[in-house]
Amino acid sequence: MREELQCAVPPAFFMPHPKAAKTENLSFRMENMNHILNITAADVEPRLLDLPWNLPLREWPDDVIIALPRGISRHVVRFANLNGKTVAVKEISEDLARHEYSTLRSLYRLSGSCVEPVAIVNNRFTADGQPLNAALVTRHLPFSLPYRAVFGQSGMRGETVNRLMDALSVLIVRLHLIGFYWGDISLSNTLFRRDAGEYAAYLVDAETGELFPHISDGKREYDVETAHLNIIGELMDLQAGGILMQEYDAIEIGNRFLDRYHKLWDELTGEESFSINDKWRVDQRIQRLNELGFDVAELKMTADINGTTMSIRPRVVDAGHYSRRLMRLTGLDVEEAQARRMINDMKQYRVLSGNQDTNLAIVAHEWMQNVYEPTIRAIPRELRGKLEPAQIFHEVLEHRWYISEKAGHDVSMQEAIDSYINQILKNRPDEAALLGQSVGEKPEPDEDWSGYLA
Repeated sequence: MREELQCAVPPAFFMPHPKAAKTENLSFRMENMNHILNITAADVEPRLLDLPWNLPLREWPDDVIIALPRGISRHVVRFANLNGKTVAVKEISEDLARHEYSTLRSLYRLSGSCVEPVAIVNNRFTADGQPLNAALVTRHLPFSLPYRAVFGQSGMRGETVNRLMDALSVLIVRLHLIGFYWGDISLSNTLFRRDAGEYAAYLVDAETGELFPHISDGKREYDVETAHLNIIGELMDLQAGGILMQEYDAIEIGNRFLDRYHKLWDELTGEESFSINDKWRVDQRIQRLNELGFDVAELKMTADINGTTMSIRPRVVDAGHYSRRLMRLTGLDVEEAQARRMINDMKQYRVLSGNQDTNLAIVAHEWMQNVYEPTIRAIPRELRGKLEPAQIFHEVLEHRWYISEKAGHDVSMQEAIDSYINQILKNRPDEAALLGQSVGEKPEPDEDWSGYLA
């Protein structure tokens, strides 16, 4: 685990942003001579010093902040450019900032199902010596969308709503498996990324969260019921604002989330009993969990005193079965459903190339050179911000199947790529950032709306 670095920045180096105030630099340094800006970070980020920490976040100038899809937030949040990468800056009390930073670091290390914490900045003061709240800095999740941006898309199908609920239930199960109690689960505290034909969900707020060696059933059920109620309320709010069509039953959608969570939790942790002669069911259970995207690291097996019945219960279950396997095969770091699709395409390539008896690890290198990389390179540079490369590859395969079925014969990969670019990709919004867009109602002057929904 990386060590934390603490940087105490003397006033001579803590200069106000050029547009921050009319106060002269010399006067600023003298008035703040007793104040030292503290930055706690896992990695050295010298460009953090370029941000106007002497200003309240609401007053940061336009040349510093970046416009991203926005939603409702309890706290003041802004996006900023940090050395070519986008970060979210949240103004919050120092105690809460340190708790959330520590929690996010642990979650990111254990599961990767959250935004990456970058730094805490505290001991902030204005040019005239007024104290400011601390700031939590996290790295923006590329190609991610807040739920209001996803639900605000025109022509949203009911199946898409269901997939979002499935993604949230999978996220919560993954977090509960590692002992994390969220305490405030909601769509507002979640970001979504496309994952082949599905979605993947990420936690963006851990203020109320706490990590335990093992989460109790009471805390787990309270977490899920909180999510259930919040989801229904948020969907009704979208309907009231005209963002989500009235035809969707918010209560039914919330109930689907609840049902999906409990079924997945039972499948991953429940005990199963069968005849001692049906040992094949052990492999069957493991395969079912693999299909759900989970690896079984430890399995508890017991037999009754007569030796006629045995029971199995997964003890240690890790998410990311396909993504870890693809990482080992190719070095690609993608979402779970994307990885499953790519591995299946790799297996199909192995058969079609006459190498069905060859180890997949050997075929993977050839598949990367002959299939995946040429497909991604064929995408024009100006269109590469539309979607993640793995998502583009998945959609090219889907499009190839569709136009081949329509034509009544196999269409070449190059023809499918050209058709996909012209018919599909050019018309998509740029999901790398969706700069300048806002979703939902126009905010009141006192409200802060942000894609980092804290």
